[in-house]
Amino acid sequence: MTSLRVVHYVNQFFGGLGGEDQAHVGVTVKTGAVGPGRALETALGDGARVEATIVCGDNFATERAAELAHAIAAELDRLKPDVLVAGPAFGSGRYGLACAHACKVATDRGVPAITAMHPENPGASEARRGVCIVPTGASTIAMPAALAALAQLARRLGRGETLGPAEIEGYLPQGRRRVHDRGRPGYQRALDMLLDKLDGRPYRSEVPYAPPERVPPAPPIADLSRARIAMVTTGGLVRKGNPDRQVAANAVRYHRHTVAELESLSPAEWEAYHAGYFNHLVNANPNYILPLSFLRDLERQGRIGKVHEHIYALPGVSTPVAVSAGHGRGIAADLKAAGVEGALLVAT
Repeated sequence: MTSLRVVHYVNQFFGGLGGEDQAHVGVTVKTGAVGPGRALETALGDGARVEATIVCGDNFATERAAELAHAIAAELDRLKPDVLVAGPAFGSGRYGLACAHACKVATDRGVPAITAMHPENPGASEARRGVCIVPTGASTIAMPAALAALAQLARRLGRGETLGPAEIEGYLPQGRRRVHDRGRPGYQRALDMLLDKLDGRPYRSEVPYAPPERVPPAPPIADLSRARIAMVTTGGLVRKGNPDRQVAANAVRYHRHTVAELESLSPAEWEAYHAGYFNHLVNANPNYILPLSFLRDLERQGRIGKVHEHIYALPGVSTPVAVSAGHGRGIAADLKAAGVEGALLVAT
């Protein structure tokens, strides 16, 4: 049996370089399988080998994509693999974008490529038309199942096989219209599904639907006069000039700013950076987006206990639900650790 040569792309965490503190590191290449690549190699089975692992920090991949592309292309030309495998990235937005980018580089050079991530990952939203993406859960708990599904399709792509329809093969739909005869007219299939539903039998709709999550409301704060209140916004508030390099849409992280010494938000020091609404009103008075001046009045009047010293901001527009949920969990954990009793969530 001909050996299947694989190149694997991972970020700094799975490459063993470190966590978020190493997200800036550039591209390194390690011989053989590293981290989850060892389990990937096992899942690929006999006759397959991870020849090399390309490791890159998530921030580097996002901010210096051209350099990453050049490095990946050089390794592909050197190793001449049968397939490139990236990830899995699960719900990690920057990692997902980097995996999608790596796959595009490979595909452009004639090397089959595949990745895996949560369907709501921004990498999936951006690249699913041109990249084969295996759906995964949102966290690394789903690693064994993700690698098994990834390996199965990677083997076939590496051997030159053409994959069938997404709903049969198990990758994310790519939005391509193809002429296909289902064998029975649509009205008959619709009636069959209706009868199955009414009789309690399993059925599958031909129109995918993801119902919105129902979130129970939090209980009321017992005594606002003693409560610490924080402010969170998806309106894209940034310091003047955007020194923290916040993006205008599809947020891959949130930003925390200190306001402990401020009575209000001045247009000389704050502005909006957001692609989803008309920013000029906020730029004239940033307190429209986060009403710090009003909360300070309530604090002085004793109607609330204290304004939390940090505010949290990101642009909510175009951010997938799974990524947004991850941001929310991170902010909530930070607020809980700081003893915050309530948060004012300001939309745009």
